[in-house]
Amino acid sequence: MTSNEPAVKGMLTRDALVELTQRGEIDTVVVGFTDLYGRLMGKRFDVHFFIEWTVEHGSHGCDYLLAVDMEMEPVPGYQFAGWSKGYGDIHLSPDMATLRRASWLDKTAMVQCDVHVSESGGHGLVPIAPRSMLRKQLERAKAMGFEAYAGSELEYYVFNDSYADAARSGYSGLEHAGWYDEDYSLLQGTRGEALNGSVRRHLRDSGVPVETSKGEAGLGQHELNVRYAELLAMADRHVVYKQCVKEVADGLGVSVTFMAKFAEGHNGSSCHIHLSLRKDGEPAFASGDGQSDIFRWFLGGWMGHAREFMPFYAPTVNSYKRYRSGSWAPTSLAWAFDNRTVGFRVVGSGGSLRIECRLPGADANPYLAYTAALASGLDGIENQIEPPPALDGDGYTSSDAGALPATLRAANEAFAVSEFVRASLSDDVVAHYAHFFETEQEAFDVAVTDWERRRYFERI
Repeated sequence: MTSNEPAVKGMLTRDALVELTQRGEIDTVVVGFTDLYGRLMGKRFDVHFFIEWTVEHGSHGCDYLLAVDMEMEPVPGYQFAGWSKGYGDIHLSPDMATLRRASWLDKTAMVQCDVHVSESGGHGLVPIAPRSMLRKQLERAKAMGFEAYAGSELEYYVFNDSYADAARSGYSGLEHAGWYDEDYSLLQGTRGEALNGSVRRHLRDSGVPVETSKGEAGLGQHELNVRYAELLAMADRHVVYKQCVKEVADGLGVSVTFMAKFAEGHNGSSCHIHLSLRKDGEPAFASGDGQSDIFRWFLGGWMGHAREFMPFYAPTVNSYKRYRSGSWAPTSLAWAFDNRTVGFRVVGSGGSLRIECRLPGADANPYLAYTAALASGLDGIENQIEPPPALDGDGYTSSDAGALPATLRAANEAFAVSEFVRASLSDDVVAHYAHFFETEQEAFDVAVTDWERRRYFERI
């Protein structure tokens, strides 16, 4: 660490980057932002050009990146971008607070960007960009006197097949990197250390402090937890984490998936998000030996608006196949103290008291999930929304637990017409994302699946 580096190992200042460049330790800077799916998009810059020009002036990308499908095909029907508008530029402004080493890449640093309208548009934040949306809610929290902190707990499956081999096989018949349930198993965990140990060390050295990794309740399934942070920093770390895991796996000739539900008969992969508030530097959820009004109202708002914001927690058709009884994924919107059968699990005490939302899958875009959580919780505080009574027992069988939407289509229908969501995000943003989720649903509706071929090819 140089004298110019921030306290978190792997984070860099501009001056530290200059020093590392002069010593020949950095020659490339990855400049990126996330699309609607949460994928990191961007360019690789020569470090000298980045320092001399990009730090101050930023860069650009095609606005179609916020209006494409999973296959990078331009999608008609968006007001933001389209063929009729010529697919112009968006401006990418590096947030230098996110400048870090990417230690898993040779001589490389990485920075994440805010997305602004093109120079002719005045450089305001693009409202539909995921990071812009989270910034808006954080400004609202700040105006109310709160700081939000969070932690993402991501799960993923590991396979012994390379990404190229997996693609050639149609992602069928893959070899799980484990042959029995390895939840907390240190033996199976050791077998996964070539990947998981490397990822832990690279994240630690790249400005993403790590807590633990462990085997999960699936064949070759693992979880790696990073330390909690201020909400925007955590969303940024979440994106770096996923990029690091995938690229390290690729380098080792293995593959991972963050699908919410990789296959029937196997547990899904979650992204439990832990969230709490501080006010004047002090925890706002605790009050003496119990929970504060702020805690109760935030929980009430978060739960009360969860159905309307469901596509931000479960953004794909696949997401909804994770919600199955007895699978460790929730099937209801109930809450309880330290109970893994409900959608909202309250854990910790005193300064560590926090809400764990178990709705998001590992496929969630963190900026969108945190946007939904914060918008909902803050509304709960403003309107003093009370949560229902805590559930005592099994959330899978209780008649007191409200059910989740069963499909992306049902979730998107509620999202698109919600007055609260429109008031939180704006009509234009809701229209953009409703079209995005509708496009995702329609792509599935016309697909012929392996399940259909297995079921109908011979026997119909």
